[in-house]
Amino acid sequence: MPPVYGTLQVLNLKGMLRLAVKIILVLVLLTVFVTVFYFGYPVSLKNHSISIKSSDHEFAELKKLQSFGSRAKAYCNQRGFNTSVCFFADMSLAAGKNRFFVYSLEKDLILSSGLVAHGSCNTSFLEHPKFSNTPGSGCSSPGRYKVSLKYSGRFGTAYKLYGLDSSNSNAFKRNIVLHSYYLVPDKEVDPLPVCNSLGCAMVSEKYLKHLSQTIDSSRKPILLWMFDQQ
Repeated sequence: MPPVYGTLQVLNLKGMLRLAVKIILVLVLLTVFVTVFYFGYPVSLKNHSISIKSSDHEFAELKKLQSFGSRAKAYCNQRGFNTSVCFFADMSLAAGKNRFFVYSLEKDLILSSGLVAHGSCNTSFLEHPKFSNTPGSGCSSPGRYKVSLKYSGRFGTAYKLYGLDSSNSNAFKRNIVLHSYYLVPDKEVDPLPVCNSLGCAMVSEKYLKHLSQTIDSSRKPILLWMFDQQ
């Protein structure tokens, strides 16, 4: 007859192993779920194209952009900018929602949209944007920008931004640029927010590739208009 104590030890060890395996499986599944929810499935660039659905929120956003679109088109005509397309960044929307828009000035339609981070204002994290034009503030600055020189910097491909209004006139001096960051997801994560920048217009790596196609093929400068209007 085998010792009872030894048998209990073996059974206890097997039970602990089974429990450990279950815990590992739960952690793996949880990691996969969070990753898919936050960063999204791998998608092609064409999936950034959107159609406006018949919801009150999306209709209201389109109407708002159309009101900015008429003013943007007049401004682009006066300044010799691209009059076919421009970029809007509606910072009144939640950070986890698509609030960077490629907008057709010819058809008054949203061509694509993506997430864009706002500045932390040198805090550990800022859920809702605050604005400043002060050098070193780490904040976003509302106003119109000229999307300019393409270069390769700390975060890869980026575009210099020239502030065209008094609210963002220090943008070039502050090194405010349009760039990507790997922690910005490819799809909406609201009600979760996204990470902060230090004042730059920071989008996902995939969405910047999409934007680059428009910027690089344009013979004239493209207007980026960042605003915080409800």
